[in-house]
Amino acid sequence: MENIAFIGLGNMGGPMAVNLLNKGFKVDAFDLSPEALSKVAAAGGRAASSATDAAKDAGVVISMLPAGKHVASLYLGDEGLFAKLPKGTLIIDCSTIDAGTARQVAEAAQARGLSMLDAPVSGGTAGAAAGTLTFIVGGAADDLSRARPVLEAMGKNIFHAGGAGAGQTAKICNNMLLGILMAGTAEALALGVKNGLDPKVLSEIISKSSGRNWATELYNPWPGVMENAPASRNYAGGFMSELMLKDLGLAEETALQSHAANPLGALARNLYEEHVHQGHGKLDFSSIVKYFHTVN
Repeated sequence: MENIAFIGLGNMGGPMAVNLLNKGFKVDAFDLSPEALSKVAAAGGRAASSATDAAKDAGVVISMLPAGKHVASLYLGDEGLFAKLPKGTLIIDCSTIDAGTARQVAEAAQARGLSMLDAPVSGGTAGAAAGTLTFIVGGAADDLSRARPVLEAMGKNIFHAGGAGAGQTAKICNNMLLGILMAGTAEALALGVKNGLDPKVLSEIISKSSGRNWATELYNPWPGVMENAPASRNYAGGFMSELMLKDLGLAEETALQSHAANPLGALARNLYEEHVHQGHGKLDFSSIVKYFHTVN
């Protein structure tokens, strides 16, 4: 098995790195958070002192970072990893970023004889922990074939969306819909509760009816309805609202660039912008229910 460098050990990256270790891969990891590093080290990984240190013996580099600027900073320029990696290294960026930056980084990788895939994920923190993520991949088919054993150690669904940047475009479309569905689910539950319904009963009704969706089935936004959902642990440890706002912003930018209609996505972005402005940016994105109802 190839040695893997894993850069970025947040709520998603940390469990993904642990799953690689559990499947027998050697992982050298780096994150700015000592606590995040210690969790991966406890699972058998090596806590590197820097991204360069993590990647020094790696055949595969995986990154899971917040935004395009972080991805570009990690890889590009004289001090970036591309200048230090040997030809033939495979880079898998699992961050959710704009497709333009993904293509720019992929072109720079190719110019240096490196292989690059954009492979953003879907499935949330529960999927990251369980190793059941969906990978939405952009890049060359041959590179995906090489990456597949690594991706299969962290997920169960792998889709090839197209060339460089295509994975990001598909992921942005998915997350725009996710934001719309979560806001709509929260609004519907708040309406029911304000009119005397039990949120658990209403959620069960919706999940077996035409309004069912991923939120009602697996990620309910109302506290106490689903024991393992972030809503039942004070919206901690999930996909932060500020990251959903970022993704909805990426969707809106993509729509503007391609002259596509984006009315519902734009409305969801406005709701999350207000939610984050109210101080809820670090809470899981299902906390948007607070916009409609006081739940705690």
